[in-house]
Amino acid sequence: MCLIVFSWQPDSQYPLILAANRDEFYRRPTQAVDFWKDWPDVFGGRDLEAGGSWMAINRNGRFAAVTNYRETPNPAGLYSRGALVANFVTGSQPAFDYLHTLQQQTDKWAGFNLLVKDSTGLYYFSNRAKEQKISPLSSGIYGLSNHLLDTPWPKLLRARHRFTRAMQESIPPDSKRLVELMQDSYQPPEEQLPDTGVSKEVEKRLSSCFIASKDYGTRNTSVLMIDHQNQLQWAEQGYLQEGVTSESRQFKIKLQQNQLS
Repeated sequence: MCLIVFSWQPDSQYPLILAANRDEFYRRPTQAVDFWKDWPDVFGGRDLEAGGSWMAINRNGRFAAVTNYRETPNPAGLYSRGALVANFVTGSQPAFDYLHTLQQQTDKWAGFNLLVKDSTGLYYFSNRAKEQKISPLSSGIYGLSNHLLDTPWPKLLRARHRFTRAMQESIPPDSKRLVELMQDSYQPPEEQLPDTGVSKEVEKRLSSCFIASKDYGTRNTSVLMIDHQNQLQWAEQGYLQEGVTSESRQFKIKLQQNQLS
């Protein structure tokens, strides 16, 4: 997962509304979003190479999403970052405790940003933040890419602005519109690009919300909404090489009452 914009309003009719793009090499085998055969209460996409996930939710409302932290050189971790999501949604440890455990083991993963949610709230943690604090999120609209939460990269600012506008016009916003805004291929001027240690050519290619090429790009757009009655709506649009659209799927799932499992 490489770009997430989301609204967290825990006391509203729709506590969580989120739109996200997963960017990955097209050759990496992936299972489309669905319930997991080995964990029937877990719903999300699956990385078939390492067995983890970029975003998933349990029927009891435990939710997690991860993005990579871009850095050069990019050290290999002992474990796949997708395990951070899978371990949370298949486990029962309260969100804060789960992240506290990760604080003691940050060297086992390459750089990551992690969102986790349970009945106690929504939390953010990164093993590349200076103080590596666990951050409970207050009500607001946020953006997360391949740096720390709300780092003002052009594509994050652009996506968050358009997402905010969609939220202002309709609650809930139209899921189709959210998918479309995540398909934005605009590339900002070179002088606005961040310097993450890659070449200017690569930096430019990665600067758009939606990435398309022969070998690497946006593999899927996910839109999920959870209302105050624990009804989950999840829309998924897949993509092939060069950004060609593939399967589109829609799901409605009744979650259990908010409680720690």
